[in-house]
Amino acid sequence: MTKQTRRRFSAEFKAKVALEAIKNQKTLAQLSKQFEVNAITISKWKAEALEHLTTAFNSGISRTQSESSVVAEKLYAQIGQLKVENDFLKKSVRKLGICDNVWK
Repeated sequence: MTKQTRRRFSAEFKAKVALEAIKNQKTLAQLSKQFEVNAITISKWKAEALEHLTTAFNSGISRTQSESSVVAEKLYAQIGQLKVENDFLKKSVRKLGICDNVWK
């Protein structure tokens, strides 16, 4: 006797089925038979799609925020690098005795 595993559906497949359900051209029973998925599952996917529909139009804002955070991370990394280099140069100047009064 083999153990039956759960089927996993891709996001594209879920979106396709949810879109068909949103169109209301076929009943849930017809969609269930066509895509071989339980009607309750289809209704859950439909509700989830409708719930997250507004985020599709807000993605431009979040995308620019994530891009700006990536830029900020790079800038902070560069600041850290420059600080380390500056500290190294200060120590080197002190050891060599060049311009003792410049960085005190």
